Amino acid sequence: MKFSCTQENLKVGLLNIVHIAGKNINLPILSNALIDVSDSLIKLIATDLEIGITASVRGKIEKNGKITVNAKLLTDYVNLLPNGRVDIELMEDELKLACGNFKTKIKSEDAGDYPIIPSVDKANYFSFDWEEFKRIAGGVIFAVAADETRIELSGVYFEFNENELTLAATDSYRLIERKIKYKNKTILPEAKKFIIPTKTLIEITRLSQRSNEVEVAEEKTNKEIKLYIAENQILFMYDEVELVSRIIEGQYPDYKQIIPNVSQENKTTVVLERRELSQAVKASSLFSQTNINDIQIDLSFSAKKITVSSISGQSGESRVEIPTEVSNKDTYVVLNYRYLLDGLNNFEGERVIMEVVDSTTPVVFRIENRSDCLYIIMPIKK
Repeated sequence: MKFSCTQENLKVGLLNIVHIAGKNINLPILSNALIDVSDSLIKLIATDLEIGITASVRGKIEKNGKITVNAKLLTDYVNLLPNGRVDIELMEDELKLACGNFKTKIKSEDAGDYPIIPSVDKANYFSFDWEEFKRIAGGVIFAVAADETRIELSGVYFEFNENELTLAATDSYRLIERKIKYKNKTILPEAKKFIIPTKTLIEITRLSQRSNEVEVAEEKTNKEIKLYIAENQILFMYDEVELVSRIIEGQYPDYKQIIPNVSQENKTTVVLERRELSQAVKASSLFSQTNINDIQIDLSFSAKKITVSSISGQSGESRVEIPTEVSNKDTYVVLNYRYLLDGLNNFEGERVIMEVVDSTTPVVFRIENRSDCLYIIMPIKK
């Protein structure tokens, strides 16, 4: 195996795969990256048996071959190299790298023991604007259940409908639903529903961040991500990177049942500046009860204001009033402030709509003038 490429291209490729490679006591080779040079392509590959990622690197190939080397060691070393051409050659069991006055030899392991990355048929796909998909996917991960006692809640729900993809995540205490329009798609016979592991989406958002670190004056406006679906695998393709992930088996709960279905007359609605509400919640959170994280929000129709408050027997109390129009009636609700801030931090709009039925019914938050985002928090009952 012998090839050369720029330090920048090699760095980007390695940064896109290195997070997948990690320590595995039962299969140590998974800490390695597979370098596959064949068919005029330089491929960098990593897998943890649940996710497989391949980054193609542009370069000049003199001799085909395959080898594996420690992914972190190779990445750390390449990051230290100067900008310029990197010459790479396999000599027996060592990978030789030369770039300017930098020269090294890295011990390698045979590629024959490296796991095969599953292939996904590329006949049908859905595509999305890359920056929008990254934002939407990253904006639902926070609500996924932390423990895996209910495996179906440990991932993000994907529902492919006629014109848009719906993403949802819940840990039974709060729920986020986001929607994103297709940029393009092939016609599939029926709607598709899947549960995607949280780690997969984290890697997708990391991929964006790592790529942006090295992109200089590159047009991003037309970039898209394509999703290809198989029976138990999903493939994400972006730029020169392909990420294959398993799909979580199980039935996602019918979360729409918890969305309050009430008339306008039976709920209290208020429109608030997102940042103003966030500041009020943060102030009151300092006096919430440890391990409960409770704050109370009073909505006053008669006084045309909401009040965000908390009381601690040990430290004191906080009370923040926000003048605003309140519809229908006076009511109140007690919420976990962490859950509320998580939702507000992942809303893009300047103003949010808050809908409250009573102190025991789930509270709904939406972005003003938008129908593609819904956030629900279960109240704390006192």
